[in-house]
Amino acid sequence: MKILNVSYILQNNKVISGKALAFEKTIIKIAPLDELLQIYPDAEVIDTPPNSLLMPGLINSHVHLEFSANKTRLKYGKFMPWLHSVIENRDDLINNCNEECMKKETMQMLRTGITTFGAISSHGLDLEAAVNSKQNVVFFNEAIGSQATMADALFGDFKSRLEASEHVKREGFYPAVAIHSPYSVHPALIKKAIELARLRNYPLSAHFMESPEERTWLDHNEGDFKPFFREFLKQEYAANTSLDFLTLFDDTPTLFTHVVHANESEYKKLKDKGHTIIHCPISNRLLGNGALNLDTIEAHKIKWLCATDGLSSNYTLSLFEEMKIALFMHKDSDLLDTAKALLNSVTIDAAQALNLNTGEITEGKNADMLVLELGEEACEQLPVHLILHQYPISHRYINGYFAEVDE
Repeated sequence: MKILNVSYILQNNKVISGKALAFEKTIIKIAPLDELLQIYPDAEVIDTPPNSLLMPGLINSHVHLEFSANKTRLKYGKFMPWLHSVIENRDDLINNCNEECMKKETMQMLRTGITTFGAISSHGLDLEAAVNSKQNVVFFNEAIGSQATMADALFGDFKSRLEASEHVKREGFYPAVAIHSPYSVHPALIKKAIELARLRNYPLSAHFMESPEERTWLDHNEGDFKPFFREFLKQEYAANTSLDFLTLFDDTPTLFTHVVHANESEYKKLKDKGHTIIHCPISNRLLGNGALNLDTIEAHKIKWLCATDGLSSNYTLSLFEEMKIALFMHKDSDLLDTAKALLNSVTIDAAQALNLNTGEITEGKNADMLVLELGEEACEQLPVHLILHQYPISHRYINGYFAEVDE
């Protein structure tokens, strides 16, 4: 048993003072320090710096590790030039990002307070890095491929990657399923992948309505995607319409990433079927896709999370930085309310969406926790300042274990 002696505890954006926390793998009891010492006299007491804050570890629900070698190779500003640059540089980026490269980024995520991440794996090349990371990992094996003649072979490849992740036996590692997007996956492949996710009760994720080009292609089979699909895949028509695609997920609550260019009927379906949106503000800005309208999302009462996407469309995997950019991007939203929503989106809300027993400083939850050094007394607008100042992290715990950060 360990007792963490802190100045403040953050519970669902409320600051609690005068209490300490007893924990093992899970949080056992929250009470004044004297009371905990009476109950657990042999516990190890861990003192923390003055004005320290205990908060949940952060959850990055959507990150691509496989292109982590990118720094300046890809073209930003608009979606299609970026996509072409990904294809042109794909082999170099993959070959230049070995397990050590990806390990460096998982450690950088830990350094910035991320104790759980959802890895979107297109090729399975990131499996070892994810397995060997210190964090909890939801490993989303991604199905991709829009050609009907290749559907069976593509499903075989997807299934073998999924089975490889299922053979991993370590605490905090969870296999999952992802569908790339409505324009890049044939419906026959989607149906088979979703059925596997449903049968095995795995989390499910998909990209949806990221760019204006996707909107035009799915609605009209026109636009900049038309020459792209004609050149690379000899396709003249989209693999799915948007609503046909969403309908495939009707019985399986799913995390849909981006959703910047959804329409009213799609918002309604997302709400009615209990889906969640993952918001990646930096990626959306760098690829010229616009910004998710949080007021619209909240008016429809759709759950949403904040995540970084990968380094192919970001310069950092820090959720604190991502939240700060979001705080400024959504300039018309109430500042404090938005800060609270962002913090929830990377803790309690993300845990619920991924069906994980974490994301809260609450008795019975896994002890995935951060201790931040505030340097002064906690103020009324603490959620805003947590995002703005990105305070030093003195302690990181994952499933109750102290997680050291490599120098």
